[in-house]
Amino acid sequence: MKKIVKYSSLAALALVAAGVLAACSGGAKKEGEAASKKEIIVATNATPKPFNYEENGELTGYEIEVVRAIFKDSDKYTVKFEKTEWSGVFAGLDADRYQMAVSNISYTKERAEKYLYAAPTAKNPNVLVVKKDDPSIKSLDDIGGKSTEVVQGTTSAKQLEDYNKQHSDNPTVLKYTKADFQQIMGRLSDSQFDYKIFDKIGVETVIKDQGLDNLKVIELPSDQQPYVYPLLAKGQDELKSFVDKRIQELYKDGTLEKLSKQFFGDTYLPAEADIK
Repeated sequence: MKKIVKYSSLAALALVAAGVLAACSGGAKKEGEAASKKEIIVATNATPKPFNYEENGELTGYEIEVVRAIFKDSDKYTVKFEKTEWSGVFAGLDADRYQMAVSNISYTKERAEKYLYAAPTAKNPNVLVVKKDDPSIKSLDDIGGKSTEVVQGTTSAKQLEDYNKQHSDNPTVLKYTKADFQQIMGRLSDSQFDYKIFDKIGVETVIKDQGLDNLKVIELPSDQQPYVYPLLAKGQDELKSFVDKRIQELYKDGTLEKLSKQFFGDTYLPAEADIK
């Protein structure tokens, strides 16, 4: 009888040990799977709202949530956001500190020569913003001699620098700043300069959120699609293919439209043919 008890105890211990080994083995596999994923660091300037911004200490906004949806449940990549200044976005891509960036980035030939553009995620045309009581500016033909604030390296800064090259007899006055767009719009409302060129969604959001009822928006003609794109560092071709495919899937399953309505209040999506 004693032998039987001894044998049973040994068998039970063996079963427990086997279970412990199995559990450890399963845990090691999960840790190994996580370790095998490549971390993608995504840079953002965290502005302008509603594309990228902080709320209760957390990054959110249309582009932030699109990126989260892109990498959700990926068995190959994990994603991490890093906030930086506008110039730091591109410096970080150049130095391979960041693999990807979202910061309401539009297309320029110069950027296309240095970086990889993923498929567009939003449609966002530029507009001209002036004070309602200023009848002197009705279009881009009227900005000569007028002043504006710009952030160096932005699309609107480049546009106006090119304008000045073509209108050297009567250039527009460019005041360079590192202020965020919300601050710039507040200064325009206070008559610290005459006009601002920026994207429609950002402008309308700030006017509404900050109660800048003394400003008005003037539509501008455009010779190219006014799209917003994720930008990737050179050499990230495999990542670009993954991101492009996921954007196509998110477009088709309605995720992009849902996020557009959530953050923009309406559907501001690129043409489906342009997401291929």
